[in-house]
Amino acid sequence: YGTSSLGKGKTVIVDYSSPNIAKRFGIGHLRSTVIGQSLYNLYKTLGYKVIGDNHLGDWGTQFGTLLYQIDSKGLKTSELTIDELEKLYVEFNAEAKSNEKLWDIARAWFKKLEEKDPKAREIWEKVVDISLKEFERIYDILGVNIDYAYGESSYLDKMNGVIEEIRESGLLTKSQGAEIIEFKDLPPAIVVKSDGATTYLARDLAAIRFRIGEWKPDIFIYEVGSDQTLYFRQLFETVRLLGWKGNSEFVHVAHGLIRFEHGKMSTRKGETVSLEEVLSGAVSKAKAIIDRSETGRGLDSHEKEKVAKAVGIGAVKYFDLMHQPGTDIIFDWEKVFVLEGNSAPYLQYTVARANSVLEKGSQSLPEGKIALNPEEQAVLRGLTRFSEIIAIAAKSYSPNLLANYLFDLAQKYNNFYAHHRILGSERTKNGILSDNQHRLALTAGVAQVLKNGLGILGIDTPQRM
Repeated sequence: YGTSSLGKGKTVIVDYSSPNIAKRFGIGHLRSTVIGQSLYNLYKTLGYKVIGDNHLGDWGTQFGTLLYQIDSKGLKTSELTIDELEKLYVEFNAEAKSNEKLWDIARAWFKKLEEKDPKAREIWEKVVDISLKEFERIYDILGVNIDYAYGESSYLDKMNGVIEEIRESGLLTKSQGAEIIEFKDLPPAIVVKSDGATTYLARDLAAIRFRIGEWKPDIFIYEVGSDQTLYFRQLFETVRLLGWKGNSEFVHVAHGLIRFEHGKMSTRKGETVSLEEVLSGAVSKAKAIIDRSETGRGLDSHEKEKVAKAVGIGAVKYFDLMHQPGTDIIFDWEKVFVLEGNSAPYLQYTVARANSVLEKGSQSLPEGKIALNPEEQAVLRGLTRFSEIIAIAAKSYSPNLLANYLFDLAQKYNNFYAHHRILGSERTKNGILSDNQHRLALTAGVAQVLKNGLGILGIDTPQRM
């Protein structure tokens, strides 16, 4: 229930997650990952052909810093972990504050990498391999599966052709040794640096050229932080000026920051909070909730662990997704796990409650006309809006609209549950004996819609909790 053929024959590409190689998967990466996955699922539910691409940051000057550190310290890449790689990045930035020449050395190392120097290439490949294994482990915990992972380096062999095409278009001009594009209403953007190294813009343009040829998307969605808003305006304007846009839409779904009380996390300062730490803490909190619940006490240790993961990880995901993507979020454990408010555990518990009712009842379709009371009408009206909300959430690139709809539906059902008998028979105001089959049907509808809706948001719904 909720699927449609609205997007039949159309293709959407969602560019999301895109963590940087050689850094831990920080809490800051959560937003792009879960919002992007939700947009992917929303469009798929509407019948679009959807392609997910994890545009990994596996190229750029920052690799020069690592190559320099690893080489100068005589480190063996085979023995390095993701934490140690991140530590090297932090150490370099600290040292470079008092020694600016280190940046020149880092740029020289990256130039070696671009020129396919064997030593630079070998170190880089190992660093990428260490990082990818770590990312896959985190995606597995999150329950995220992205179709492709074409990193920036995937487009190196296409770079010269794309840059030559831009030159031939007359868009490139020389400025202090670099090649730039000047815009009418935007600041200029560098395509090729003065030392000949390529930029993000050049690599993103190469990626777009590839995607147009490979998939011909009708919509290009980039789920990337709001601090990149100007950059994406420059990128999309370049695509238009090159005549590549056609009838396609290019959309930047900008997300705000996720903060703890001490503010934004920064790897350069060594203060980043790892996503795994947060998810582990969430699962521990979920276990405590399950231990206190009456139904949770009947679960064996394996079931309890499985439910705790669904509840804990679902709680963190939902706390992100219930907010409008562009807003900043203050991470608050109390709000993440509020059991009587807008949270995944509240919605999951509502599904478990509905499942419990359905297990005890014998369901069949009610016959004839039924006069619904106000609480029943509210639930029914809520159920009928599901498909509409999915379409609105997709078209406005706002998974929070679906999250808030699900919360509203759960509230309506719990209000109905609190005021009316669902199982067994009861006499109506007219003295007629009712078997309440319509209430079981409403309960089944709520369980299905909440399960399907949370599934679109990438959140599991335990049968019991």
